[in-house]
Amino acid sequence: MASLGYGYYPTHPGEVLKDELEARGISQRKFADSIGMGYSVLNEILNGRRSMTTTSALIFEAALNVPADALMRLQLKYDMQTARKNTTLADRLKKIAQTAAVL
Repeated sequence: MASLGYGYYPTHPGEVLKDELEARGISQRKFADSIGMGYSVLNEILNGRRSMTTTSALIFEAALNVPADALMRLQLKYDMQTARKNTTLADRLKKIAQTAAVL
């Protein structure tokens, strides 16, 4: 994966936001209340168990001044790296490439 310009381990955008909240000394509960998001939803995003959406990225941008497009690029890279590690998908893609090569 290094040839793709990605790090070895994918970084979920929630990790960045979690670090940002910790650096600012803001509790997850207080932050969730301030942005009108359920605590469990915020916690799942921060811990990489829920994907970042464009709406949530824009909310985080407004609240923390972290660019929404940067968060979405992280999510895309995370999703791509995670998908590439899926062996079922890798096998399927290999078969498709073999089929396409003979067309």
